[in-house]
Amino acid sequence: MALGKTARYYRDNPDARKKRLEYQSEYNKKPRELAKRAELNKENRRRGTYADHDGNDLSHTKKGYVMKKASVNRGDTNDMPGDKRSRGKKK
Repeated sequence: MALGKTARYYRDNPDARKKRLEYQSEYNKKPRELAKRAELNKENRRRGTYADHDGNDLSHTKKGYVMKKASVNRGDTNDMPGDKRSRGKKK
């Protein structure tokens, strides 16, 4: 499978990749993000889908939790109002 545009950029620009990974590391330590991740892990365990390597993620939506392919979930801008505002419009 071919690399996406962003993956190619970070592969070719190691300084930018390092800066992004440092930022992500700090962001993921925030209490809000820790709680969100813990909540999703708990729901995954309850459903019996935790660490089954099926390529699916749990997604927060207006209707609750929904199973989605990881590739779709991590780039989705349609589920929650906050997602739309934070990610901006597509060009």
